[in-house]
Amino acid sequence: MTKTKRRLFQFVITVALIALGALGMNRLMAGKTQLKKQKPSVPAPMVRTIRVETGPQSVRITGEGTVRPLRQINLVPQVGGKVVFVSSSLINGGEFKKGETLLRIDPEDYRLAVTLAEAKIKDSESKLRFVEEESAAAREEWYLHRPGGFKTNKKPPPLVTKEPQLAAAGAKVEADGANLRKALLNLERTELLAPFNGRVSQENVDIGQYVSPGPALAVLYSTDAAEIVLPLEDEDLFWFHVPDFTPGKGPGSAVTVRARIAGHDMSWPGKVVRAEGKLDERTRMINVVVRVKKPYEKKPPLAAGLFVTVDVEGRSLPKAAVIPRSALHQGHVVWVVDNNGLLHFRKVGVARIQGDGVLIKAGLKDGEMIVVSPLKAVSDGMIVRTVPVKEENGS
Repeated sequence: MTKTKRRLFQFVITVALIALGALGMNRLMAGKTQLKKQKPSVPAPMVRTIRVETGPQSVRITGEGTVRPLRQINLVPQVGGKVVFVSSSLINGGEFKKGETLLRIDPEDYRLAVTLAEAKIKDSESKLRFVEEESAAAREEWYLHRPGGFKTNKKPPPLVTKEPQLAAAGAKVEADGANLRKALLNLERTELLAPFNGRVSQENVDIGQYVSPGPALAVLYSTDAAEIVLPLEDEDLFWFHVPDFTPGKGPGSAVTVRARIAGHDMSWPGKVVRAEGKLDERTRMINVVVRVKKPYEKKPPLAAGLFVTVDVEGRSLPKAAVIPRSALHQGHVVWVVDNNGLLHFRKVGVARIQGDGVLIKAGLKDGEMIVVSPLKAVSDGMIVRTVPVKEENGS
């Protein structure tokens, strides 16, 4: 075969193969089914939910303040002299009982003053009796020298019966009696007694020191009760009773005082007793006073100066629910999920936001599921997938 014929043969074979390939491709394309365009489905967003529980709920108002003693006084002597006795309790932090002798001033000078006063009153009483006898004798003598004697209707003149002298002698007895009482009182005042159960917060006296009336020797405070002043907003007082300030009668609301001291979490019961005389002009807050009885009965004690947290037990709502703050949205709206997985907006009545919770007074039913997780895009009626918080935490 010549070279020309060989090339012609190869060309024919190539064209035939191309033709057969094109024919096969056309048949394959004709037998292929046409695919329809489909929009991909968007999965429903997943949210965390909690179940609503309704029932009686008490409003809790929380405040903070510093413990201060119910009573605090300066121990001041009323007489002067040398200190001959100081109680072991009369030291900074010392504890004493009512009626206990805290300090004694040398009483000898005052005993002598009592003795002198007693002598003077005996002398004045003797002089009074002498004038009384003279007055009686003068009256009798006056009647003897009058016509008719004692049967006369006239009375002797006051000067004859020594009435001015009698009055002066009687006044002298009373004055000397007053001096005696004063001397006895001064003698009694040489012994300084504790006026209540309490503790010493400051002292500056010791045995042998000369003291005079006026300067304070120590500072004492009562341990029978303690008070805490709570600055609260005006709206907070709507929820609990303050005697003589909010409407109603009876004792003030109960409270629980909490503090951490000496590594222990302690609590004490108390009650609201009053509000201070006026509002704070700077903060516009109302100072509510809470009282705790026997603050030193527990150990560690509710010591004066301690900074504490106070929970006031407020009014009770008969059918309310507490939900997390994350479940409440702008405009007092919550997201409720129904049985079909549809999310609905619902406006609720908020009684009070307290801590991390919100007290709902109306708008929610027992057993309903509400959303507590955030969503970037949300609409009323959208479909959601729910994960209960308890199940999620337990998984």
